[in-house]
Amino acid sequence: MTERLYSSCVRSSMLHESETWPVRKENVVALQRAEMRMVRWMRGIKLKDRFPSKELRERLDIDDIALVLQQNRLCWYGHVLRKEDDDWVKKCMEYEVDGPRPRGRPKRT
Repeated sequence: MTERLYSSCVRSSMLHESETWPVRKENVVALQRAEMRMVRWMRGIKLKDRFPSKELRERLDIDDIALVLQQNRLCWYGHVLRKEDDDWVKKCMEYEVDGPRPRGRPKRT
């Protein structure tokens, strides 16, 4: 029961519009830590119990949040690829900036 509630409420709000995030390794690690902290709290398992995260995920039958994030992004990518060629989202994906980039560090504004 709590697994379905977690997947439908908590995880969906954590990954809201994650398809368009510019994801970095630090973001994925922070999401994984937050997820495992919540799952351990729901189950009443302390870090001192040294219960492996992978085993806890298998018991609760939930996927790693990094995998779900990647699936969401791939689903969005497929959606964009299927759009018509004159759609603005697809045009943004294929947009190329003219001219060379200036040398050095960008100026402060």
